[in-house]
Amino acid sequence: MSYSHQSMGSGSRSTRGYEFGRTYVVRPKGKHQATIVWLHGLGDNGSSSSQLLESLPLTNIKWICPTAPSRPVSLLGGFPCTAWFDVGEISEDLQDDIEGLDASAAHIANLLSTEPTDVKVGIGGFSMGAAIALYSTTCYALGRYGNGHPYTINLRATVGLSGWLPGWRSLRSKIESSSEAARRAAYMPIILAHGISDDVVPYSFGEKSAQSLASAGFQQVMFKPYEGLGHYTVPKEMDEVVHWLASRLGLEGSR
Repeated sequence: MSYSHQSMGSGSRSTRGYEFGRTYVVRPKGKHQATIVWLHGLGDNGSSSSQLLESLPLTNIKWICPTAPSRPVSLLGGFPCTAWFDVGEISEDLQDDIEGLDASAAHIANLLSTEPTDVKVGIGGFSMGAAIALYSTTCYALGRYGNGHPYTINLRATVGLSGWLPGWRSLRSKIESSSEAARRAAYMPIILAHGISDDVVPYSFGEKSAQSLASAGFQQVMFKPYEGLGHYTVPKEMDEVVHWLASRLGLEGSR
C-alpha cells in the first residue's frame, strides 16, 4: 500500500480542548498536482478513508485523511465518538455548532497551509465529513470563519457525498453582502452526490443543501442523485468523483 500512517497535525487542539486524531496520507504515484483533505463520517477515522482513496485512479493527487476528535455527540445521546462537530437530529431544523465547525475547519486549513504553491488544493468528505467540507467552502467564499477570523486557503474543488450544508439559512445574505465573496462563490467547483434511499441524512436535505448553495451564488454546483443508494458509497459514485476531479483540476494521466 502506498499510504503512510503519519501524525501530521495530531495533538492539535480545538477551542474546546478536543484533540484531533492521527492523520493518514496517501502519496501521489505520479506528479504531485493536487492535494485534497478527505474527511470521514461520524464515528469513523482517517485510516478507512485512506484505504478507499488509495485505490482510486488519481495518480496526481495527494490525499490527507485526518481523524476527528472524540467528543460527546448530541445525536447519540451524549455518547462520545469521533466527530468534526456536535450534531443533533439531522434535518432542516438542525442547530449548527459554529464553534465546533470553526475548530475543525481551522484544523483542515492548517493541514493544507504547507502545501506547495503550485499544487491545487481541495476538500472532500462523506456524511459529517461532507458537511465540514461544505462549511469550509463557505468560509473560503466569505474569506472568514464563523467567528470572523480570516480564512486564507485558496480552495479549488469540493466533494460532498451524502452530506449537508451547515449554515444554509443565512448563507445567501452573507454572500450577497460582499462582491468578493460572490466572485469566489461563482467560480468554486462543487460536486454533491446523495442516495435517494439515505435513511441517515435524508435525501431531501441533501437536495436542499445543493439548492441553497446555488441560490447563494455558487454557480458551479453539480448535484448527483443515486437511485436505491443508502448512506454509503458505491463504485459508480466514486467513478463520477474521479472523472469530475480529473476534469476540474486538469490532472495529467488520470481518466
